Amino acid sequence: MPTVIARHDVKDMEHWLASRKRAELFGPLGITNVRTFVDPLNPTQVAVEMDVPDMDTLLIAMQSEAFAEAMAHDGVLRETLVLLVEV
Repeated sequence: MPTVIARHDVKDMEHWLASRKRAELFGPLGITNVRTFVDPLNPTQVAVEMDVPDMDTLLIAMQSEAFAEAMAHDGVLRETLVLLVEV
């Protein structure tokens, strides 16, 4: 199961950290061990590290309206999203 890091910018770090949207979306995909990170010098830069059982399923889900709405709710600046996959 690969570990994936999703790095992106957010409008409000405190709001992003408090949101339950990640758990709501990642849980049904079997994504586990989700950990959040914040750049201490620039708290609008954040990351999520997670274990992903099926990358294809995640990539398809990320194109869904549900993911777009969750990212918008969390204040994620979608154009800054970078995915890094363990090799």
